[in-house]
Amino acid sequence: MSETTAPATSLTSATSDSTTEVASTTEVAFTTEVASARSLSARGRRARIGLRVLQVVLALFYGFASALPKLIAHPSAVESFDRMGWGSAGMYTIGLLELAGAVALLIPVLESVAAMALGALMVGAFIVQVAVFDGQYAATPLILIVPLALIAWARRGHNAELLRLVRRRA
Repeated sequence: MSETTAPATSLTSATSDSTTEVASTTEVAFTTEVASARSLSARGRRARIGLRVLQVVLALFYGFASALPKLIAHPSAVESFDRMGWGSAGMYTIGLLELAGAVALLIPVLESVAAMALGALMVGAFIVQVAVFDGQYAATPLILIVPLALIAWARRGHNAELLRLVRRRA
């Protein structure tokens, strides 16, 4: 009987060791998955915060540094728009579009559309800089297109929500 018990004990011991290894491996894999998920969620959270900060900075830029001089008819803005041949009507229109875009960058359902609209405005600004002002500040609108494109792409999920809201009202 001891012969039968001994092999059974060693078999049980071997089974117990492999079960412990499997359990240990499963625990390590689970712990790694949880840590990886936490890392991804922390990374995603930091990315969302960074994107929101970028949106606020761009909204402040478009609202104060870009739209405000046009809306208060600052002499430099008046001179620029007179040189383009657009006069005060063009200056106020562009100023209002920039201000609307700045505000819309801060409204969740409008973020992506606002970034696309401001990006289109920057394409126009680039063309005007090259055609009228000999490319003096042509790099500025191009530089601004990059973060606007990032915002438009990252917040593209809100476009479906905006479309639903528009269809519901129509």
